[in-house]
Amino acid sequence: MKQPTFNGKELLPLSVMEAAHAGDAAAMEQVLAYYEGYINKLCTRTLYDGNGFPYVCVDEYMKRRLEIKLIHSIVVALK
Repeated sequence: MKQPTFNGKELLPLSVMEAAHAGDAAAMEQVLAYYEGYINKLCTRTLYDGNGFPYVCVDEYMKRRLEIKLIHSIVVALK
């Protein structure tokens, strides 16, 4: 049977999410890796250097906060 996809990307199996909820660290890392691209997209900021030239970077502080919120929602909200 084919794995379900969304916009060409294979979906995260429910068993991985359940294992992460149960406290499996490897499963939680899989979940974080699955959502890493989306989190990076949300945390991308345009900053300006001393000469006024723009550059794009990922706000690491915001990225960690979103990862913590994701972990918290998996551990607590799925009860």
